[in-house]
This record gives sequence, structure tokens and C-alpha cells, in this order.
Amino acid sequence: MGQEIHQITTEKLDFERIAKILNQNMQLELSAEAYGRILRCRQYLDQKIAGQTEPIYGVTTGFGSLCDTVISHQDLSTLQENLVKSHACGMGEEVPRIIVKMMLLLKIQSLSYGHSGVQPATVDRLVQMYNHNVLPVVYQFGSLGASGDLAPLAHLSLPLLGLGEVYLGEKKVKASEVCARYGWEPLTLQSKEGLALLNGTQFMSAYGVYLCLRTFKLSKLADIIGALSLDAFDGRIEPFHPLIQAIRPHKGQIRTAQRITNLLAGSQLIARQKAHVQDPYSFRCIPQVHGASKDSVNYVAYVFANEINSVTDNPTIFPEEDLIISAGNFHGQPLAFALDNLSIAVAELGNISERRTYQLLSGKRGLPHFLVASPGLNSGFMIPQYTAASIVSMNKQLATPASVDSIESSQGQEDHVSMGANAATKAFRSVNNLEMILAIELYNAAQAMEFRRPQKSSPYLEDFLAKYRKEVEFVTTDKMMYEDMHRSVEFLQQVIPELPEEGDFKYHFSTDLNPKI
Repeated sequence: MGQEIHQITTEKLDFERIAKILNQNMQLELSAEAYGRILRCRQYLDQKIAGQTEPIYGVTTGFGSLCDTVISHQDLSTLQENLVKSHACGMGEEVPRIIVKMMLLLKIQSLSYGHSGVQPATVDRLVQMYNHNVLPVVYQFGSLGASGDLAPLAHLSLPLLGLGEVYLGEKKVKASEVCARYGWEPLTLQSKEGLALLNGTQFMSAYGVYLCLRTFKLSKLADIIGALSLDAFDGRIEPFHPLIQAIRPHKGQIRTAQRITNLLAGSQLIARQKAHVQDPYSFRCIPQVHGASKDSVNYVAYVFANEINSVTDNPTIFPEEDLIISAGNFHGQPLAFALDNLSIAVAELGNISERRTYQLLSGKRGLPHFLVASPGLNSGFMIPQYTAASIVSMNKQLATPASVDSIESSQGQEDHVSMGANAATKAFRSVNNLEMILAIELYNAAQAMEFRRPQKSSPYLEDFLAKYRKEVEFVTTDKMMYEDMHRSVEFLQQVIPELPEEGDFKYHFSTDLNPKI
């Protein structure tokens, strides 16, 4: 059998489909319908330019504050090529290749709706780049998240002209070398094409989709690890009773309480008589805190589910209505808000996780101080909590919103911007940090659980713990712990958490991303 193909159509993409496309390394193919839409829009634009003397922004004029400068017909192609070259001004770290690949996919999807005026050949070349895993070098800084992700998308588009750098496999090479290898002649951009390529939100959107997919998994892992910590701490199950959730019916809270209950079903530890009446908030309020983060992530997922199926360049062309409208679909404010919200949601999942780690080390409820048999001679798990605390503090700083900032640009024409690109790269760091914080909690909870033997947790959690123990052993005396901590992170990256039977949760929290790029 050949490699599976995903057809680009006017049907909506969703998170599950994107994860499947990437995980299975599917090839892309333009459907006949999408090709026809692109061609009809291009033909309409060519006819419009030929028969109209009035200037059309970005088509027969300059850009930004140069919108009143009319360009002659013979210079329209040069105008578009100059746009791509002059806007490739990225700086900072390179964008991860998985996100660049998503940028290509989402740019192709957006152009396929037939409202952008590009040539079919331009979209075909983007498809070829995707299918051959030719991934442009894109930099993290350069977008204000308003007039589209201009600088990142310019770098994404440079190889169409035979310019810039790309990754081919693990090797970074000049785009011209790859074009020669595959027999790709540099494209001659037609009117409006450079603007269609650069205007758009695919940098922010690719980050947002990637982070949603990562967070769906980390949200499940937070519940699993939180349940393990609760049992290791000799916690109580009553706060998870459905009657408690029914009188404060937030969806995330209800789902979290039910999930924790399912995870702990059959645990000897949770069922035993308790000497204490209440647990600290970091255990007792897991439904309320984890649930609030779930509800926030659902909002983020809703925003990006809309965005990845949208046309976000400018001006927008409506051939059937004989309209070319210059507007603002490229403005990233909805995405900036969502990405800032995501940073806050994951910061709180990390915040409460570190507090559970702290409680496990406190020498309470029959657990030894710092989770070692001979504290004093051994520092035990003292310093992993320090590390978690430092990462949690960083995530609190990263939770400061980017979306409330704006800096005027383009001589006042772009007088309000979203800063959604900064929100995206900031959220990326926050999600990576959450993974480390949860890995440290798991490291501590697994250690604490050994001091409860011979009693056991639930069959599900014991199985999860057994898989973890294949990678990370019980700590008897002081050792170099960073190796265990790094292995804990790798375990979370590799494990696919199949949860006990439960109903569907909106926006597919079951979706994981395990790309092979």
C-alpha cells in the first residue's frame, strides 16, 4: 500500500485530523474542488485588474502606509517578489520544525478556499514542499500578530522564489539547492500573491493547534498524576462526589471529579479509614482547579478550531459577488487572547502540581521527610521541589498577557496590533514547563507510594506506576537525581494515557500528538 493521502478540500480541519496527518506523515493533495476555487479566483482577479482603473490595495498599490502609491501593471510581479524579500526580517530562535510543517498545512488550507487570488501553481508548490518535508527556516521574532504574521510567513514563502534556507531531513541547506534537486523553478509571483502569502495568521495558528494538542494530553496526565499523589498522600475521596459537582456545575469540574473517581476505582488506599477530616486545597480542590483549566483550554480550542478553517489574508476576493474587500481578518486579537488564556491555564495546572509535590515531602501522614528512609544523612527529594518551584515561578511570569500590549507600526497605518505572536511563543514555553513540573510530581508521587506498601492504589494507577518504574527506579539513598527527572519527562512524552471508561469531552481531549518529523 502507498502512503495515505489527505485531500485538501473545503471541509473543515479538526484537531484529530491534524494529529493524524502529522502522526502518519500523510501526503497532501489538492482536491479538484479546491483547485477549481483557486483558479476561478485567480482568473477573476486578472480580469478585474485588466478592466479597472481604480487602485486595488496590495494588488496595484504599495503596502501599509504606502497604500496610496499606485504601481504600474508591468511592475506588479516585482512588487510581490519585493514584498516577500523585504518582509523576511525574522530574528531569534528558529521555530520548531513541527510547527513550521503545521504552518505550511494551514497556509495551504486557507488559500484553498479561493478567496486569496493566488495561482494554483503557488499552492501546488507549497503542497510539494510539504510532501517532500522541505521545511523553511522560520524565526520566532518578527510578527506583531496584526497585519498577518508578516515576517514568519515571509520566511515560509522565500523558498517559492528559490531563496532562504530550509531543512531537508536534519540538514539545513539553501533553498536554491533543494529547488535544483527537485527540479523546482523559482515561481514568478503574480499580482496579490505575495500579500496572500504573508497576510494571514498561520504562525499564531500553528502554535495554537500544536499547543492545544500538547495540552489535551498534559491535562489528562495532570489528572492521572494528581490522583496518584492523592492516594500516596492518604487523601480523601469525598471532595470528588458527584453531588458536590452538581451544585456547582462547571463542565471541567464535573469531568475532573468523575475522572479522578474513575482513576481511583478499586484503590485499597483511598478506601481505608482516614485519621484526618480534610485534605489541603491542592488535593481537595483538584476538580475546581484542574476543571477551570480544562474549561479555559476548551475556549482556546474553540478559537483555533475556527481559525484554522478561515481565510485570513487581505484584501479578500469574492468572485461570485464581484467584490474585492480590504478589511482586517489578519488581525490576531482572538488568537492573542486565547494564547494568553492558555498560558494562564497551564500555569495553574503547574502551580497546583508543585503544591502537591511540596505536601508529599512534608513528613505528614506517615510519609518520611523528603521521602527517604534516612532524612538528614540523605536530602532525598528536597531539591526536585526547588526545581519545580523555579519552573512554576517562570510560568507565572509567562502568564503576564501579551495581548494587552500594542505598538504602532507602518507610520500609523497599523496603529493597533495584537502581539499574538509573542503570546504564542510564550505559551510554547509555558506548556514545555508544565510537562517538567508534572514529571517532577510523578517522580515524588511514585516514591511516596512505595512507603504505603503492601497496600495498593487502583489497578489503573498501579499499572501506570509499573510502566513508570521500568524507566525510573525507587530512590533508596542520595544520587544524581537529574537523570531520573529527565527520564520522567521522557516517560510523559512517550506514554499514551488511555483513561478508564468515560464519556466524550468537548474538543477531543483524547487527541495526542506524537509526530515523526
